[in-house]
Amino acid sequence: MILDTTYLLPLLGIRIREDLFSAIVSGRIQLKLKDIRLSSISLFEIQAKAAKLRIPPGKVVRAINTLKKSFEVISFTRRGVIEVAHELRGFINDYVDCVIIATAVDLGDPLVTEDSLIHSAKRDLEDKYKLHIFSYRDLTS
Repeated sequence: MILDTTYLLPLLGIRIREDLFSAIVSGRIQLKLKDIRLSSISLFEIQAKAAKLRIPPGKVVRAINTLKKSFEVISFTRRGVIEVAHELRGFINDYVDCVIIATAVDLGDPLVTEDSLIHSAKRDLEDKYKLHIFSYRDLTS
């Protein structure tokens, strides 16, 4: 399962309603941490978010090290990711989102995201790429 970057923000101390990791640990979501994989572009994205919010670099380094130790991080430079991300520009304008979606497609993994633009293209993405897209709410209900 590929996670969108939003779910990584609590590791930086940024509170979100959809705290997936807390829900997993508390048993509200039946998902094993070992089943989660991340796109390497998400590591860049949390760095950018942290810089914008002036989160100290040490905290960012700890968060990224934790992610790298805890999860398989998939390179956004994989050929399949690049090819699918290029195709996805017809559905999604944000290239970082295209890379995250393409990672899920390339691996044949479901994607968990709160992104409304991705969810609005869900039917097309599922039909074309056989991609399963979920939200936090889908996993907790």
